[in-house]
Formats: sequence, C-alpha cells, structure tokens
Amino acid sequence: MPWISLSLALLFLLLFVHPYLIYPITLRWMKRRPVAPGQTLPQPSASLLFSAYNEEASLPDKIRNLEEIRKICPDVEFVAYSDMSSDRTREIIESRSDLIRFVPSSERTGKATGMRHMVASCSSDICIFTDANVILDPATVPALLNYFRDPTIGGVSGTLKYINDDEGTTAQVGGFYWRLEEKIKKLESECGSMMGADGSIFATRRSIYPVVPAHLLDDMTVSMSVTFEGLRLISAPDVVAYEKNTTSSSDEFRRKRRIACRAFNTHKHLWPSIDRTYSLLDRYKYVSHKLLRWFGAPMLALSAIFFSVALCQMGLSSVVVASLGLAVVLWLLARKGIGGPLVTLYEVLTQICATFMGIIDSWSGKTYQIWSPAKSR
Repeated sequence: MPWISLSLALLFLLLFVHPYLIYPITLRWMKRRPVAPGQTLPQPSASLLFSAYNEEASLPDKIRNLEEIRKICPDVEFVAYSDMSSDRTREIIESRSDLIRFVPSSERTGKATGMRHMVASCSSDICIFTDANVILDPATVPALLNYFRDPTIGGVSGTLKYINDDEGTTAQVGGFYWRLEEKIKKLESECGSMMGADGSIFATRRSIYPVVPAHLLDDMTVSMSVTFEGLRLISAPDVVAYEKNTTSSSDEFRRKRRIACRAFNTHKHLWPSIDRTYSLLDRYKYVSHKLLRWFGAPMLALSAIFFSVALCQMGLSSVVVASLGLAVVLWLLARKGIGGPLVTLYEVLTQICATFMGIIDSWSGKTYQIWSPAKSR
C-alpha cells in the first residue's frame, strides 16, 4: 500500500528537519526564564585557559588579544597548555611569562587532559575556556563575569562569529550552520538551559568542574555537567568571540567526523546523569538538539527509500530510475564544483554524512583523543 510507504517517508523527513526547523519553533512557545535581575554575588575572580597544539601562526594575534583583555580586566589570569607541540608554540608562550602562566606537558595527551591540568592549577572562582585561534572581544569579558553574580547560573556560553564566510562554499555552509546553532542556543537559554556549549568560548564555576576522560569532548562534558548540578547553562549574546572557519571540504569532513565520534562517546558517558537528573522538557531539548542531528544521514536516506518504494507501488518505477540517474549526475557535477546551488547542497549533505560516519566510528569503539589544527583554517 503506497500510503504506508509515503507516511514512513514523511515521518523520517520530519525527523530529519526537526532539529533545524520544528524544534526552534517549539522553543519559542515555551515559558521564558530570564536571568535573575537581582545580582546577589560579588563579581568573581577568573582564569582564562586555552590548550594549543602547533598554533604558532595563531599565537601572535592571541597574545595581542590577551593584552587588550588585561587592560580592561587586570585581575584575570591567563593560563596556557601546549600539547607537546612540534613547532614554536611552547617557545612563544613561555616568552610571555609576564602575561601567560604556562602549564607544561610531558607527553601528547589531547585537549581534555590539558584543560584538566590547567583547571587543577587554578584557584579562581570562574574558568573561562577558549581556543588558541579564537579572538575574544575584550570589552565583553566583564559582561561574561557579571552573569555569575546570579547564583543560579553555573555556566555561560559566549556567541561565536565566523569571520571568513566569503572564502568558499565550505566556509559559507559552516557559517550558516553556526548562525542557526547560535539562534537555537539562545532560544534554549531563554527557557532554561542550553544543551551544551562550544569550546571556543564558554565559562563555568571551577568548583563544579567534572572529571573528563581524555577521549571525550571536554566542552560538552564540562558545560553539560553544569545542568546536572541544578544550575543553568545560558547563552550570552553580549559576549562575543571571533574565529576563522575551515575552507577545505576535506578538512571540514575530517573535523565533523572527529567531533561527532567524540560527541557520541561523550553522550554515552553522560547519559546516566541525563537519565537521572533531566526533566521531560530537558530530555526533549537534548534529543532534539543532539541525538536527532547525529542521525540525520540515515533518516534522510530512509525517507528517500520509502518514497521510492511508494512510487514503485504506484507503478512509477521508471521515475525512480530516472531520478536516481539524475541524482548521480548532479552529484558528480557538484563534486567537481559545477553549479553554485548544487555545490552548496553537496557540501551540506557531505557534512551530514561526515557526522554519521563519526557515530559509526563511536559504535566501533574508535576514539579521537588528540587533534591537529585544520590547515585551511
């Protein structure tokens, strides 16, 4: 019966679009929970931490950025960790001991271990986490710390803006995706807590920093642990950071695959806490924002399969064959960079597939503990 196949095709299509379209709409219907206007705590002390691996090219700009932050926030401590870099990263950081406290490494262990060592060496109230290639608007640091004067706030995520969307289709697609991501995080924050923060710029109370296994995403683990403590993880539109996106499709594919694998490994680690502490609303937010996105590729494929089955059941097999042939031709053209909209669609689908390949990696027991900066960034 064609209607069964068509119904299944529509169901899987709706599940595919839900995280990007339906979920944000439902967030707008939820009760608002503004940050408490009564700031009852004094402004806390803070340390700004970043791990680096072969970031020699990024460090001059990073150091200038830290100097500007120091002028506005003289009491903020800067701490850096070099994960056994093979270039001049350690040398550059150690040359600025007047500005940055360096935490050494004796072996290459990955970002999560580096962050853990830095946090353990700090005594400040708040840890601000960022990346070596991220530039933070200095004027927004006081605003970030000000949020923590509300005792119900445990974590704050800044707003990341990519500055090179005009450098090719890969950067353009990545920039569009991230703007959507930032809008969803803002909506989540307005009705409670976000479902995780990005490592480019976020902060938490040091006292609730969890144990993070070396092969997991430290930003996802640390930020979501805030919610397990009954505190809010919020988005701060007035805390702004800037970063360059990758411009190579192959670089972005590898990055998406690695992040997805580590994210799903992190999901498996965090799920007992989610199951124990999350309300029905927060479970809905987590499944919508995280789980469904990771399975976008198979859901889209199942939708296409059931739609094709329905056409065959209606005696339109020739349409299915013709459509398949056309899809192959368009895919080959897009892969060669022919046809603007086709190339954009190809890039979107490629990144969706990369994410699911990362999930398969996680299922097979693979881990990505160490990282290297994308050459096209």
